[in-house]
Amino acid sequence: MPTIKLKLQVMCGDSIAIGPGKAELLDHIKISGSIAGAARNMGMSYRRAWQLVDVMNRCWQGRVVETVPGRASGGAQLSELGTTILFRYRALQHSLDTCAAQNDWHDLTTLIRDKPLDYQPADTSVSLAE
Repeated sequence: MPTIKLKLQVMCGDSIAIGPGKAELLDHIKISGSIAGAARNMGMSYRRAWQLVDVMNRCWQGRVVETVPGRASGGAQLSELGTTILFRYRALQHSLDTCAAQNDWHDLTTLIRDKPLDYQPADTSVSLAE
């Protein structure tokens, strides 16, 4: 059955400052206390996780994730700014989901197939008159 899925992305130029994947990464960093632990929990390479953190830290007006170097005492945590960004992102995503559910946008799903056709049909015109 077709569904509506809204994907919220906050852009910084051509870069995604935060989106669903980066928000999930921040959640995992908050829980695990490290970028490596967050990456492991998400099934992502450490290098990829670090690249995502780097983009976030370069997009916002301050560091989103703060790191402490070193094996024994090393780790990562969300900065105050990072915590605020994650909270506001989640609130905005919730607002979008609520809006979609409450404003009959789900009616759009009546116009979509359950899955794509294997080929494009010759006649693609559809009458929407009621």
